[in-house]
Amino acid sequence: MSLPPCFADRREAGQFLGRRLVELGFARSHDGEPPLVLALPRGGVPVAYEVTRALDGTLDVLLVRKIGAPGYPELALGAVVEGDADGRGPHTVANDDSWTRRAVESGAFDAERGRQLNEICRRQQRYRQGRPVTAMAGRQVIVVDDGVATGATMRAALDAARMAGAAQVVAAVPVGSAEGLDTLRAVADQIVCLNIPPSFGAVGAFYLDFTQTSDDEAMSLLRDAACPPMSATAAWPRSGDPLRAGPFAS
Repeated sequence: MSLPPCFADRREAGQFLGRRLVELGFARSHDGEPPLVLALPRGGVPVAYEVTRALDGTLDVLLVRKIGAPGYPELALGAVVEGDADGRGPHTVANDDSWTRRAVESGAFDAERGRQLNEICRRQQRYRQGRPVTAMAGRQVIVVDDGVATGATMRAALDAARMAGAAQVVAAVPVGSAEGLDTLRAVADQIVCLNIPPSFGAVGAFYLDFTQTSDDEAMSLLRDAACPPMSATAAWPRSGDPLRAGPFAS
């Protein structure tokens, strides 16, 4: 499969990624269930939407937030991910470097973690009306983002999926740095990345349109993925049901 020099946007990247995952056999159900595709919002949602369509999977979001360095918010010191359907609390990953150690010692790391947990709570209400992420125990889980730079947020998400009992944990991205992807190898059963450039820079450099994904766009895609054609007798989803089981309320 030949790739363009740059993806037009996240949706196109998701189409290419979905095609590659189909080629690798991920469209086949695992123990009779479709793969569970978990998007890292917000930028991962358009990518994961197209992946879910290609695999005929189940789409949900896994809420994870980068913990940035004081004064340098784009520099990831680690990440924190929401708790799961079995009642486990938030899971935190911290990088092993001098920046992170200084932030931990000064208390800045915990302060930023608290701010990001507040944002996770807001998004839980916005995206799922406070319900937990779809149960992962025994499932084939494919975690999708629009790219991997340091790997901190993806690593936290993969860790969380593993702790939640996923049978298979897969990281899938259109583009990633070799260094960032290397940090995922200990926590992922498989890594699928379409483009690992020798000179990385930033994820956005590999997209013609890398406009920030809005809450409204993410919600629209989640609603669309949650609403396959329904019979007149289809039931409204119970709390905690997978998103594709029925309408996704705003």
